[in-house]
Amino acid sequence: MVTPLKQPIVFHLEGFYVPPGYGAFLFFLALFYYIVMLLANGVVLCVIVMDKNLHRPMFVMVCNLVVCDLLGATTVLPRLMMHFLMGQKKIAYIPAITQAFCVHMYGVAVQTILAVMAYDRYIAVCEPLRYHAIMTPARLHSCCGLAWFIAVLLIAVLFIFHMNAPLCGNTIHHVYCSNRAILNLACSPTPINNIYAILVIIISHRFPSLSPNIKKFFSILFIIIPPAMNPIIYGLVSKEIRASIIKHFTNLHVHQKKIIGV
Repeated sequence: MVTPLKQPIVFHLEGFYVPPGYGAFLFFLALFYYIVMLLANGVVLCVIVMDKNLHRPMFVMVCNLVVCDLLGATTVLPRLMMHFLMGQKKIAYIPAITQAFCVHMYGVAVQTILAVMAYDRYIAVCEPLRYHAIMTPARLHSCCGLAWFIAVLLIAVLFIFHMNAPLCGNTIHHVYCSNRAILNLACSPTPINNIYAILVIIISHRFPSLSPNIKKFFSILFIIIPPAMNPIIYGLVSKEIRASIIKHFTNLHVHQKKIIGV
């Protein structure tokens, strides 16, 4: 009979196999990507907040999407960089649960925020004359709040199902912690959680013919790629945001010239 682990539990993340001598290179590659992602999302977020002309429903929703992307990327990338640079593979129970919760939160919140954006576009196309009467500031903030509330509620229920489940192992065969990865260590089956997890979100696909590193890489693409692409897709492509960015940078350049001239 396997004896359940007692707190404090420390998990061991399997992570990527990093060939000797490549850790520093992968660290700087991940760091560069993280900085670019932060700058891209930060510029879009700051411009929308600072420019009152952009305080419109679609851009407010883009702000929510930016915050969601920052949550997802920041949940995974910093610890992944530690893994590359220092070979850090251990993670305590509370940080593991927190990371898993945030990863799932990100996955669900992206969908609920995009659903709100789709609803906004539906009103704009189907009811153009009544758009401003329907999409009032109060309704806009209610829709955004509802999107986050639904995401938090669904993931909270998902984790409540297994908070007291005894664990008989501490090795997580993945790059980051997730609900499924932690439940795989449970001493007994968790059918209710399994059914609920399938209904709420699909978090990975199996590719039997691929190497373990490639499988793990594909499994984190949905977290690391959208945060860098969304600022371009929903932000920089927009003429209003692009014009506002140019205006702010032009004003900043003029201000710097005045300071130097003084």
